[in-house]
Amino acid sequence: MTDITLDSIDDSGSFAAYLAEPEGTPRAAIVVIQEIFGVNAGIRRKCDRLAAEGYLALAPDLFRRIAPGIQLDPDVPEEMQKGLDLFGRFDQDAGVRDIEAAIRAARQRLPDGGKVGVVGYCLGGRLAYMSAARTDSDASVGYYAVGIDNLLGEKHAIAHPLMLHIAGDDGFVSAEVQAAMHQGLDDHPKVTLHDYPGEDHGFATESGKRRSPEAAELADSRTMAFFTEHLG
Repeated sequence: MTDITLDSIDDSGSFAAYLAEPEGTPRAAIVVIQEIFGVNAGIRRKCDRLAAEGYLALAPDLFRRIAPGIQLDPDVPEEMQKGLDLFGRFDQDAGVRDIEAAIRAARQRLPDGGKVGVVGYCLGGRLAYMSAARTDSDASVGYYAVGIDNLLGEKHAIAHPLMLHIAGDDGFVSAEVQAAMHQGLDDHPKVTLHDYPGEDHGFATESGKRRSPEAAELADSRTMAFFTEHLG
């Protein structure tokens, strides 16, 4: 488990990422996409857990253009607000390019033919959807993704499997937006939606006040089965 440096694909310079490697040859690789709190302890723990399952896991610092290296605690009100402020300043298109750079770097660390997926949370869930539409990710998962209703125009570009976990009582994703997600994606042959009634945004965080253990364990078990099927 270590920090490494990745090369950008848009001539914007190199940037940091957290790398967790399994013992032996990786079964595949997964790029872990941060929330609005940076590559913090929770995201690093997500990577470590994936490595324990045999995957190479890589979490790029997507806030590197505006707050490189930042790590925030969502249970601290001032840090939650800082994360929201960073979200408002964040260039999502540039973020997807950095995810693509991380996917390329992960492929280079795998045996020939190795597959790479992505998994993201909150902002990262939205970016996982965007990655499914804009990159060559072999399988993508988004947890409580925000604002998917205004990305439905990109659904035709989703060529590989995508799973989205939807918190039924999400303070950042209204019932109307959830309904639009179902209306727009339920019939897409590559997309699977799972609803978690009564759960709030952030229910699958690794620790802290937002975590809802039963829902988190169910969602994570579905994610692991999905990656096992589509990545190996």
